[in-house]
Amino acid sequence: MKQRTKFFLTRFGPLLLSFVVFVMVYVIGGQLYPAMQKPQVFFNFFINDASLLCVSVGMTMVILTGGIDLSVGGIIALISAASAVMLREGANPYLVIPLMVLLGTSLGFVQGWIISDLKVQPFIATLMGLFFARGMAYIITLASVPIKDPIYMKIALTPVHIPLFEKAYVYLTTLVGPILLIVAIYISYFTRFGRNIYAIGSNEQSAMLMGLPVRRTKILVYAFSGFCSAMGGLVFSMSLLAGYGQFATGMELDSIAAVVIGGTALTGGVGNVLGTLFGVLIHGSIVSILQFNGTLSSWWTRIGVGLLTLIAIGIQSIFYLRQKRSDKSS
Repeated sequence: MKQRTKFFLTRFGPLLLSFVVFVMVYVIGGQLYPAMQKPQVFFNFFINDASLLCVSVGMTMVILTGGIDLSVGGIIALISAASAVMLREGANPYLVIPLMVLLGTSLGFVQGWIISDLKVQPFIATLMGLFFARGMAYIITLASVPIKDPIYMKIALTPVHIPLFEKAYVYLTTLVGPILLIVAIYISYFTRFGRNIYAIGSNEQSAMLMGLPVRRTKILVYAFSGFCSAMGGLVFSMSLLAGYGQFATGMELDSIAAVVIGGTALTGGVGNVLGTLFGVLIHGSIVSILQFNGTLSSWWTRIGVGLLTLIAIGIQSIFYLRQKRSDKSS
C-alpha cells in the first residue's frame, strides 16, 4: 500500500498540485470579487486563452521529449499576418485555412528535422524558427491588417451555449484548444507514439538501444507542435479579426510556464498534458483577478506566473529526489 501511494504521488503529484493551486487561486479570486463566481467568468478563461491552450498542448508534447519550442509565438504571428493578407487579396478562406495549417506544420517538421538529423540543440533551432517566422510576418506586412472576410467573422462571432448553464457561452474558436487537448491525451496514453515520447524524454540513449524510432518520433512531435501553433494562429487571427507581426509576443514563455506549472518536468519524460490545462487556467485566473481589481498593473500577471513557475520547478525537484531515493532503497 505504501509503495502504491509513493508511486501515485510521484506520477500524479504535480498534476494534483496544479489542480489544487488553480482551485485555490479561483476561490480566492471569487472571495475577493464575488462577480468572479459567475459561470461566464470561468468560461472566459477559455475564450481569452484559447490560443495559449492550443500552443501549450503542442509545447507539452515537445517538453516531454526533453526538448523545447520557442517558435510558437512567431508562428502565430506569421499565420495571422499571412492569412490576413491573403484574405485581403480575395483568397478563398476555405483554401487559406488548410494552407495555414500546412505552413505551421511544415515549419515544425523542418525544425524537428534540424534537431534530429543535424543535431542542433532544440533551443537554438526553435529560436531560429522564432526569428524566421516573425521576420517573415513583418516581410508580409509591416502594419496590422484587418480581416473582413464574412466566413472568418461568422466563425469568430458565433456563440456556442454551454449545457447546464443557461447564459454561459464560448465561441467556435474556443473549442479548438479543448479538442487538441483531448487528441493529445489520447496520443499520450493510448498510442505507441505516446509511449515513445515518454521513453525518449526519460532516457533518449536507452530508447535508441531499445530500437524505438527516436528520429521519427522527435520530428513528428515538433511537427505536431507546429500544427498546434498554426491552429493557435488561426484562432488568434479569428478572435481579433486581424493579422500582425507583433501578435503573440512572449507567448512562447507563457506557454512554457503553463506547461511547467501543470506539472511537466523540463527535463522530459515526466508530466501530463491534462496538467497543462490547469496551468493555462491558473494564468487566466490571475489575469481575471487583476482585471476585477482594476488598479494593479498587468505586469503582476508576469510576476505571479513567474513565482508559480519557480514553485512548480522546486516541487518537481522534490518529487524527483523522492523517487530517486525510493529507487535506491528498493
